[in-house]
Amino acid sequence: MSLTREQVENYGERGYLLVKGLVPEKRLAFYERRFLDFARGTLKLPPGMKIMRDVMVVRGAAEPERAEDGINKAFGFHDDPGMFAYCLEPGIVSAVRSLIGEDVYSITTNLFNKPPRVDGRHPLHQDLLYFTLRPAERIIATWTALTAVTRENGCLAVVPDSHKGALLRHGDPDWEYVNHAFFGIAGEDNLEEQLPAREHIEMRRGDTLLFHPLLIHGSGRNASDSPRRAISAHYASGQCTAPGDDWRTWEQVRRIG
Repeated sequence: MSLTREQVENYGERGYLLVKGLVPEKRLAFYERRFLDFARGTLKLPPGMKIMRDVMVVRGAAEPERAEDGINKAFGFHDDPGMFAYCLEPGIVSAVRSLIGEDVYSITTNLFNKPPRVDGRHPLHQDLLYFTLRPAERIIATWTALTAVTRENGCLAVVPDSHKGALLRHGDPDWEYVNHAFFGIAGEDNLEEQLPAREHIEMRRGDTLLFHPLLIHGSGRNASDSPRRAISAHYASGQCTAPGDDWRTWEQVRRIG
């Protein structure tokens, strides 16, 4: 389904768009089961895919009852046809093309698993920090809820219109527990005085948030008794450029036919 003109305009104005029920239930159940198989070791990880344990578990500050509750995220599943099918979901691809053009490539893949009763916060940040591709307007993130996503279990928080600004300086937050490469905007504690109020995006299973790589966003702790899970990807237009070799030949990049 292509997005409506109103949806495209809302994305351009606010830097994000929530589309409800974009991925069918049957597909959501498949992605979640496959993640659990990888987390529990019943499936061998494909080349390039990695599982990252939560920092509190690594340091012995939390003892998960189940293997999957010790995991913060799985990423780099471009070589697993089962998980990569998310990047090919017709609703996802159609929405992405409505916003960045027809010629698109997937450039990152993640499944976020925020375990219950761990810190698990992701400080406010901008995803463009992780990419050398430009222009930013031709890159987009998709983030699909595999569970209900609420304030209690650490939903995403976004700063509307922040995509119209520049890429800010980032660094390691001054927190006791922060997961690897979860960088935050430097001076985040003072952001409240500089930016409009953030909006918390609560989602039902199957809802998808599309957002601009300069949009300031983050997430809080999971204070519930259940995991908060989401599957995510970034896409770039074939019109993007990057320093050095042709980025379209990078190992993790896949053209969406």
